[in-house]
Amino acid sequence: MKVRLKEGKQKELILLAKEDLSWKKLSQKLKVNEGYLFRDLKYEKRLLSDELYENLCKLAKVNFDDYILEKLGDNWGKIKGGLKSTSNAKKFLQPEISKDLSEIFGIILGDGHLSEIKNGSKIRVYCIRISGNYKTDKEYMFNYVPNLFKKVFNKTGSILKTKDNNGCYFTIYGKKIVEFMKINGFKPGNKIKNKQRMPNWIKEDRSFLKYCIRGLIDTDGSIHLISKNNKNLRIDFTSYIPELLEDVRSGLIKLGFNPSKIISNKHIFLSRKEEIEKYVKEVGFGNSKNLNRYYCFKTSAPVV
Repeated sequence: MKVRLKEGKQKELILLAKEDLSWKKLSQKLKVNEGYLFRDLKYEKRLLSDELYENLCKLAKVNFDDYILEKLGDNWGKIKGGLKSTSNAKKFLQPEISKDLSEIFGIILGDGHLSEIKNGSKIRVYCIRISGNYKTDKEYMFNYVPNLFKKVFNKTGSILKTKDNNGCYFTIYGKKIVEFMKINGFKPGNKIKNKQRMPNWIKEDRSFLKYCIRGLIDTDGSIHLISKNNKNLRIDFTSYIPELLEDVRSGLIKLGFNPSKIISNKHIFLSRKEEIEKYVKEVGFGNSKNLNRYYCFKTSAPVV
């Protein structure tokens, strides 16, 4: 069985799986000839076998099923057309600066990153990837986040659950989307090394700021009891980016909250009872996990 992907997607998948590996190392992992992988499969002169497709997706931690045009048997060469079809391609429409876009920035600032993957000196793959926990964030990662991206970018991403642990990933591809994010203040690559901050257009608008912070706390935050003996609630935000911590703390103050000082160079808390209520009412949670925990703690119900 052979897998025919949309034009360019086979090469993109192979480069995602390769990442920092040498072609020799990748071919060994896939158990295919190095030259065949580099010359024929990468340049889409030959189609991927069903098994090879699955192995590439596992290595790249992506799901390219949305890009499959057809699966073909031994007589696939007799089937014409399809490879260059663009009928399903969505034209990129540059979104407006909005609350929803601000929330997407917050989500990526929390548990996401922008990637520009190179092959030699040229960038071959552009993508945004967001990670989550399949067990605790399933509804958020499989419904809320994809729907938000679809609403803003009119583009559908792919979702993959890892088999060896509870990890899951939402990935969306596209040079124009990545370029749009860069223009509006997001740097590709390691957020800590980049000292990534909130863009000024978010910090200067209270509404945008509110939605960005919601995205951040939905991904890198939590709500919990202060301790076993103190049954009051606390909203906690954690980041290893000092500049981003400062932005979030300043943003909360601008929105009328009284956050703690930065603790251990990575934590900020909201602990006042009235401010927890204010946060839930005025900012809210997009991640149902946090909202469920809030109501369970409020009613002394078991946390699920």
